[in-house]
Amino acid sequence: MNCKILQKLFFALLFITSCISAYGQDSIPESYPLDSTTIDTVVIRRTLVKIKNIPRSANLTNPVISFNKTKPLKNKPRKFRVPSFWTKINRFGINFSEVAFVNWNAGGQNSVSGLGNLRFERNYKFRYIQWDNYLELRYGLNAQEDRKLRKTDDAIKISSTFGYRRDTITNWYYSVKANFNSQFSNGYKYPDRANPISRFMSPGYFFLGAGTSFITVNQKFNLYISPLTQKATFVLDQDLADNGSFGVKKAVLDANNEVITPGENSFIELGFLITNKWETDIAKNVGLRHDLSLYTDYLSSFGNIDVDWELNLTLKVNKFMTTNIGTHMIYDDDILFDRIVDASGNETQAGRPKIQFKQSLGVGITYEF
Repeated sequence: MNCKILQKLFFALLFITSCISAYGQDSIPESYPLDSTTIDTVVIRRTLVKIKNIPRSANLTNPVISFNKTKPLKNKPRKFRVPSFWTKINRFGINFSEVAFVNWNAGGQNSVSGLGNLRFERNYKFRYIQWDNYLELRYGLNAQEDRKLRKTDDAIKISSTFGYRRDTITNWYYSVKANFNSQFSNGYKYPDRANPISRFMSPGYFFLGAGTSFITVNQKFNLYISPLTQKATFVLDQDLADNGSFGVKKAVLDANNEVITPGENSFIELGFLITNKWETDIAKNVGLRHDLSLYTDYLSSFGNIDVDWELNLTLKVNKFMTTNIGTHMIYDDDILFDRIVDASGNETQAGRPKIQFKQSLGVGITYEF
């Protein structure tokens, strides 16, 4: 019986061994694709430095500000101002000339001259409108040894010109112009001081007319043409008016030279006026100014042209000192010279018009404010 049991156990072991041989894995298992990507970058990590001191609080310090190297402003800051379309000029000038002699063999007479001038301008320009205004005052005196003061210059000039243009491109304006000219004090034909040949408002000239103007952008060139301008000549001194000075109708006298009809104090003309103003710099610190006025009357003497021409050269030394060379020429057929009157008051020789010319040279101080 024991043999049978052993036999059965032997066959059972043999069967189990056969099954294991048939279904057992006797080779390398199949490979499967990886679920990750290969990266070629090599990362090298430094060894971290151990922090030895760990701050427990923040140390705050106040900054130190020093003005030792700060420089003051050269010009004071200007306050903001609303832009204005007005421009202004305030100019004051004094010119001097002097000559002195001490034991001078060639001879001579000590003299000193002074000329003061003021000029104020107020000009407005915006788009279609331009309005220019100026006031000019001049007065000069000359003092010579053993002589009384003599006048060298005397002028009052006021001008206003209003212009309107159709667009902002053209330089041509429709213009209305008004001028007034006169003088401050009596004028004499030296050395005669008893009979003044001119006074304040004797003469006085007033121009009023309408026309057209050509004005450049920089306003250095101004040409005004007026085909219709009224010129009024005023002679308020009755003695000068009775003599018919400056074109007014003189007085009517009787046989005893007594005034029957006093002379008129005004004379009205209607004519054609051209004025031109031009300013330029002909060299560094050398300026040229030209001012010309031409007028002819339609009614009584058309073709006879009254000329008033000023030409001034300014040499600027510095901000305040200047040298001025000026010329002024006038021709007016209403101003007569060489008129001769006898002792009884009768005119023996009628006067005739002449060219009037003046030249001036002076070094002075000019201040604008």
